[in-house]
Amino acid sequence: MSTQSSETSATMLGLRLETAPLLYTDLAVPTPGPGEALVRVRQAGVCGTDLAMLRGYVPFSGVMGHEFVGEIAAASDAPEREGQRVVGEINIVCGSCPQCRAGRSNHCTAREVLGIRGRDGAFAQYLTLPLANLYAVPDQVPDDAAVFTEPLAAALQITRQVHLGPAQRVLVVGAGRLGQLIARALRLTGCDLAVVARRERQRRLLADAGLEWLAEDAVPAAAFDVVVEASGAPGGLALARGALRPRGILVLKSTYAGEVAVDLASLVVDEITVVGSRCGPFPAALRLLAQGLVDPRPLIEARFALAQADAALRRAAEPGVLKVLIDST
Repeated sequence: MSTQSSETSATMLGLRLETAPLLYTDLAVPTPGPGEALVRVRQAGVCGTDLAMLRGYVPFSGVMGHEFVGEIAAASDAPEREGQRVVGEINIVCGSCPQCRAGRSNHCTAREVLGIRGRDGAFAQYLTLPLANLYAVPDQVPDDAAVFTEPLAAALQITRQVHLGPAQRVLVVGAGRLGQLIARALRLTGCDLAVVARRERQRRLLADAGLEWLAEDAVPAAAFDVVVEASGAPGGLALARGALRPRGILVLKSTYAGEVAVDLASLVVDEITVVGSRCGPFPAALRLLAQGLVDPRPLIEARFALAQADAALRRAAEPGVLKVLIDST
């Protein structure tokens, strides 16, 4: 069936997760609700969370994908924004539940999450989001960088939750898609930073960015004030815990499918602070990209057309692969 734009067709191309990810050519173009916009997706990125969903991380049936850059195709409540190039926060919130009223809207009890919970996502030609979720992309930020806004914002969330500065020794465990971004964001705090990297390409990217890397067997025990676990592997969590000094801070960025064993007694005895960390500030991420303080483009590993989105997921799932992009234009 036709995959033309919504101006001439009511259907679109998209990748839906059902029992497995399936590519459709005749999905209905979504209709924006009050205060929402229809966004034409230009590029989408494959995230580790997308891959975890394929392993059952969360139950979801719908169009996958939550990292994207696009342009507003229709916005009846803000026609002046039509044509604007945008990125979007992924949490669609109610604004009236106790969490929203307390200023914790990312934890809205009724929230939908783009491509993850109750809202079709970005592995399609079109998506819908509230206008309030959409941020204009500065002209100097190309699509290849803008598509990293959501994961870069997630990296920056750490700096909102934990005070970091030159006096602190910080370790990032994991040098994959997210770990590389976290390292580039945290170094801006001036902290004494190192990254655990297993693969040669990961190490080369870190070195090219002026970042110190460590092999797993070279990580000193109980030596770091703050450790960020971003490996996505239970072994990475054990390594992170062992590297943390007493009364240190363990920041968890990985999403796991299923349960992970943790020695809770050691957390109590060493008085460890555990911080879960999820979504972060889009304006700050866009500002860093616009100022050139973070350039994520060297992390791009491969590109696929939307018609090969299922192949993009398979490529992204290969060991050591960094960012895979899906081109919807």
